[in-house]
Amino acid sequence: MKVVICDDCIRDLQNVEKLLKMYKESVAGIHFEVEKFSDACILYDRISEGELADIYVLDMIMSERSGIDLGSLLRTVGSKGVIIYLTSSDDFALQAFGVHAARYLLKPVSEKDFFEALDFALSYKKINEESLFPVKTKMGTVSVPYSKIEYIENYSRMLNIFLRDGGMVKSIFIRSSFDEEIRGIAEDRRFLRVHKSFLINMNHIKKLEQGNILMESGRRIPVSKTRAADVKREYLLFISECYM
Repeated sequence: MKVVICDDCIRDLQNVEKLLKMYKESVAGIHFEVEKFSDACILYDRISEGELADIYVLDMIMSERSGIDLGSLLRTVGSKGVIIYLTSSDDFALQAFGVHAARYLLKPVSEKDFFEALDFALSYKKINEESLFPVKTKMGTVSVPYSKIEYIENYSRMLNIFLRDGGMVKSIFIRSSFDEEIRGIAEDRRFLRVHKSFLINMNHIKKLEQGNILMESGRRIPVSKTRAADVKREYLLFISECYM
């Protein structure tokens, strides 16, 4: 596992490196390499060239390239890396949410908050690596990682699994109900039933609209009137959990 730190303040960079070392020593069985950057432009170029890490600890406000610039690029190139933002201002929380940052921590960062953020990052990586949704297709069973799923649609007794990269996996005719087919994945905190025929991944929501949800792909998913209030509440709760 690889962890990247980027901060143009050398003192803060060294402090994060120290916290990472303390975390590594306090948690049995944890092994990761750390790469440091004081110049965000260099890291930006590395990401553009496909050199990716598992966890990114990024200063939000830097000269030339900001933490948001780096986070946006990571998502554009399809990185699943967990982003933890560090900042001296809380004015950028909504922008951090836009690139699906796992945590948004104010400086000076405490050991307790930083360790909790790393615990979350590691558990998130584990979930995304291990959770697979099996789909019976004409070509056999295809296992789709939860993290790649934008939403699942039940259409004419078949499952259409729409992926965040624009692809789609179509199942064969399902004999059981939609509820039964999605029972396992629906228990994952990231997924929310918004309609009798739709299950969405809240990590890929771009915007809540009146009667619809706009996904990152640009697709609009209908929200049942009977579920509208619950959907809004669950989504806001999901967002708040990301920044606890």
